[in-house]
Amino acid sequence: MLDLTYETPKPKVIAGAKHDWELVIGMEVHAQVSSNAKLFSGASTKFGAEPNANVAFVDAAMPGMLPVINDYCVEQAVRTGLGLKAEINLFSAFDRKNYFYPDLPQGYQISQLYHPIVGEGEILVDMGPGVARLVRVERIHLEQDAGKSVHDMDPNMSFVDLNRTGVALMEIVSRPDIRGPEEAAAYVTKLRQILRYLGTCDGNMQNGNLRADVNVSICRAGQYEKYMETQDFSHLGTRCEIKNMNSMRFIQAAIEVEARRQIAIVEAGGEVVQETRLYDPDKNETRSMRSKEEAHDYRYFPDPDLLPLTIEQAWVDQIKATLPELPDEKKARFVKDFGLSEYDASVLTAEVPAAKYFEAVAEGRDGKLAANWVINELFGRLKKEDHDITDSPVSPAQLGGIIDLISSDAISGKIAKDLFEIVYTEGGDPAQIVEERGMKQVTDTGAIEAAVDEIIAANPDQVEKAKANPKLAGWFVGQVMKATGGKANPKAVNELVAAKLGQ
Repeated sequence: MLDLTYETPKPKVIAGAKHDWELVIGMEVHAQVSSNAKLFSGASTKFGAEPNANVAFVDAAMPGMLPVINDYCVEQAVRTGLGLKAEINLFSAFDRKNYFYPDLPQGYQISQLYHPIVGEGEILVDMGPGVARLVRVERIHLEQDAGKSVHDMDPNMSFVDLNRTGVALMEIVSRPDIRGPEEAAAYVTKLRQILRYLGTCDGNMQNGNLRADVNVSICRAGQYEKYMETQDFSHLGTRCEIKNMNSMRFIQAAIEVEARRQIAIVEAGGEVVQETRLYDPDKNETRSMRSKEEAHDYRYFPDPDLLPLTIEQAWVDQIKATLPELPDEKKARFVKDFGLSEYDASVLTAEVPAAKYFEAVAEGRDGKLAANWVINELFGRLKKEDHDITDSPVSPAQLGGIIDLISSDAISGKIAKDLFEIVYTEGGDPAQIVEERGMKQVTDTGAIEAAVDEIIAANPDQVEKAKANPKLAGWFVGQVMKATGGKANPKAVNELVAAKLGQ
């Protein structure tokens, strides 16, 4: 939010049987790199291909096949780091993470443990107008994805689809700075927004292109502050990791139920065991998957087939120079340049296409009026019909034309809504439609005055009531608008009615 001031939200507090407990949450988000080829092979990353269609020899771990780094994936990781205001490590290296992967033929994952490509960064997570949480990013490392095991095609056999095997992932690891379920979902939402602005990940959670592992622990009031002072994790409770979350709603539900599980254990005198758990949305519970491994359990060692990555600062600077305007900067600019509220600016900058659409409409026009029409009329209609801004039947030029007609008093607000409906369903040039269909607003005060006089003369009893109670003057305004087919200038009608009634 740059120069916009904000307050830090209070942590989520859950009442146990004996004490109140605060939540402490850290996130490990796996974001699939937007790239046409995999991290170590030229195989396609296209989603929805036939099983095992996008598999190179190295992905299938054929003997003698060696990985070759995809430098575009490295560039995308650097771009992401710069977008998160993170330190870019000019030296990084790949390690082998040894573990039983039934759908990773080589039997280990190539990842980065000791020397990640991106160091510490930060994400400002908006929680509402004037409220935000600054979440520290610990690191971003590149690694390859595993394949997919399929268990429901045959009662006696499992099948393996290796299309995802070797696809490049960025694992974005946060510090335990998130303090509640809503903040966790907002963090993933903001991170997804930044990645989409940067073009480094499409953020499609339904296809598995963005997945989150959520680390949850509990602590008593004041303990988190001690951790922040000392960075000593002993002040916090034992954390449990909930794997592979791909829904904002499920992330929130899983955190809530896991926190309550831990509270019940601790208040009963037990100890929370550090482990990896899965969330079952049908039963709304987490269940143990495996004991939480430490780094040494994976027998990490430097990958002997890959040289360390050494990149030049000049290359990093070139990438930085091509970064787009990011959400926080764009939001602050919309507030400053167009006089928008922080809320409206947030809505308009949520997605790149929406922000571009608004700017095209607002150029050379009243920013607040443009925002009102884009958010309330256009977005509202698109949402009702489950359409995206990219599918809008109304172009920025057409909506801008409607706003121009309003600003010039050629049409009233009511007529503008009728005009919008015509343009939305039939298309056409707004100004031409107004002219051809006789929709232009009546601004001739003589004609309006005649209509006012006629209504007043026909309703003497209502006149007396309105003189006794000025609020009833609105009835006359409505009648005049009705008599003129909604074309009379509302401001002129109000002024003439008030004058005629001696108000």
